[in-house]
Amino acid sequence: QVLLEESGGGLVQAGGSLRLSCLVSGSMFRFRNMGWYRQAPGKQRELVAQITNSGSTNYADSVKGRFTISRDNAKNAVNLQMNSLKSEDTGAYYCNAKDWGPTYYWGQGTQVTVAS
Repeated sequence: QVLLEESGGGLVQAGGSLRLSCLVSGSMFRFRNMGWYRQAPGKQRELVAQITNSGSTNYADSVKGRFTISRDNAKNAVNLQMNSLKSEDTGAYYCNAKDWGPTYYWGQGTQVTVAS
């Protein structure tokens, strides 16, 4: 069973920073890609940032230059450092893992609220 557990969400003022962490049960080398998605109220879930098994990264245009995704294979964790937060960054953030086949796994989500 694959478990993804997010932490680090909360309430922050615009311009502030938060660091999200996702702890993964077992080895992360089982997964081709790890990523963070977010979903704002009334909107579809969207990709925020992604990191591959080899360390290549991909970001949504809206967060480039402000967010940084990283993985710590020794700790089985994927982190998302979020700086210069804006009100439009508000939403539920979900950790995602895709294995080397067609299967995706999701965490339960952590709420990020940015007050303007």
